[in-house]
Amino acid sequence: LIFIASLMLGTTITISSKHWIMAWAGLEINTLAILPLISKSHHPRAIEAATKYFLTQATASALLLFSSMTNAWHTGQWDITQLSHPVSGVILTSAIAMKLGLAPFHFWFPEVLQGSPLITGLLLSTIMKLPPIALLYMTSHSLNPTLLTVMAILSTALGGWMGLNQTQIRKILAFSSISHLGGMGIIIIYNPKLTLLNFYLYTMMTAAVFLSLNSIKVLKLSTLMTAWTKIPSLNAMLLLTLLSLAGLPPLTGFLPKWLIIQELTKQDMAPAATLISL
Repeated sequence: LIFIASLMLGTTITISSKHWIMAWAGLEINTLAILPLISKSHHPRAIEAATKYFLTQATASALLLFSSMTNAWHTGQWDITQLSHPVSGVILTSAIAMKLGLAPFHFWFPEVLQGSPLITGLLLSTIMKLPPIALLYMTSHSLNPTLLTVMAILSTALGGWMGLNQTQIRKILAFSSISHLGGMGIIIIYNPKLTLLNFYLYTMMTAAVFLSLNSIKVLKLSTLMTAWTKIPSLNAMLLLTLLSLAGLPPLTGFLPKWLIIQELTKQDMAPAATLISL
């Protein structure tokens, strides 16, 4: 209960802060609160996952602090929305990409998710992504478009390809998360509200998938194939949720993809829109 309350506190502090130091403090509270939840089982893989998570998040937090200090040094502003220095923008984009698990900083995410219990995996895929996305939303007008576009296209491509030859469900969901983050990252400069809509819908669908898998106690594809006999109705719902997560019309997951592609074609970014649609 204490750790969940700390998670909520850290998320709230980061989302509602105007000062960079407060945002950084919220992110640190979040990181420290999730570590015991990852390593709860005391399994060597869980300890390894917690260590990897801590090192990555600590590096990303240090980069975020460095970017805000550089900006403050040049502009005299600690306000989150006043990020005007170009070097700070690039460092911040890299720091938040590392926090979220955007390619090419994505390698830690599948490993950490694989070493975590399903409910902790749900927290890592949803609530833990909210503060960095909120920071991107607040600084969207001053981010580097080229860097974000390259990262987003890489994430979408790698998330799709690397998820193909997996047998562990948590790893597949991790690559699905990376792929969805690509769609959110590419559109944040042009239409930030669309990123939030995409994130909310992704959170709902991922929560449904993780909770269903937790109910039927499934971690591998081989056991999922034989699990339909346990609760057939839940498995039917899981099928529909997975198709929605894939973005199949007329299900909910198609809506953000459609809107993102529409917005990207307005910016004359047809190749990127084609990749997102795949």
